Amino acid sequence: MRLLKIVPDNTNLPFVSLRKWAFGLTILLSVAALALVFTRGLNLGVDFVGGLMIEEKFASPPSLDKLRTTIDNLELGEARLQSVGNDNTISIKLPPPESTDEGAANRIVQQVQVAISRDFPDARFSRQDSVSGKVSGELIWKGILAVVLAVVGIGLFAIFRFEWQFGVSTVVAIVHDVLMTLGFFALSGFEFDLNIVAAVLTIIGYSINDKIVIDDRIRENMRRYRKMDMSAIVDLSVNETLPRTVMTSVTILLALFALLIFGGPVLRGFTAAMILGIFVGTYSSIYVSSSLLISLGLRPDPSQAEPVAVTGTPKAR
Repeated sequence: MRLLKIVPDNTNLPFVSLRKWAFGLTILLSVAALALVFTRGLNLGVDFVGGLMIEEKFASPPSLDKLRTTIDNLELGEARLQSVGNDNTISIKLPPPESTDEGAANRIVQQVQVAISRDFPDARFSRQDSVSGKVSGELIWKGILAVVLAVVGIGLFAIFRFEWQFGVSTVVAIVHDVLMTLGFFALSGFEFDLNIVAAVLTIIGYSINDKIVIDDRIRENMRRYRKMDMSAIVDLSVNETLPRTVMTSVTILLALFALLIFGGPVLRGFTAAMILGIFVGTYSSIYVSSSLLISLGLRPDPSQAEPVAVTGTPKAR
């Protein structure tokens, strides 16, 4: 039985020759992602802003003005409406209830559902969530702290495990992956909550796992081919690990697409972030971090060359 090979043997793709284009594309996408975050903003979930979130699905796109009027007539406070994924799904965010009674949130949700069902017979309740303002402030701080500590810790590990160039390139690649995720959520309008923070940390873990494999092969080839040009070493190392990288990404994507289709609306944002992260993480590992080692001045050190074993007996002259 022949083994399935997505990437042929002896692949020799010139990744390094495209590094200037890759660097330009990376900078352009990063700036665009930052611009989207600052101009459009993130659709923060109640985990981060506090209050009540009610998600309703409609058979056809509803009139947001009519829907807002329906909710405002209940006098529950200022309501924020936003489309989620498509115009048929609307996220309704309300201030937290003044009462500390556990059933207060459920009573408000029931009021909203009754009012919407009366004016929009095709509406279908999807889900709800509730978080107090104090808890949401703590969650924002802890979420940011978790991401920052992960990036710094991984960068320090790469510095001590390899060399400082590897640490810098690792941090640059991870920051790029995080920015791409934030830009995607600013553009798509998907709700950004604690599930997405978990997805970002998972993306960071996947990206660093892929990058460490490539970095380890680069360092190994630097010792083995100490007279080879650094560009050739990086190309060789990336091509040698390419089958493993592609196979890992494909198998993970198969599971994620199944989760996207059958996982329901609760996991849709998490799954979308993970799918994007697989593509972005693979791209940054191959084109950004590996090629950046050359720009940072990494070179083979002849004094660290591995000894070459000599077999056989020399012939007498």
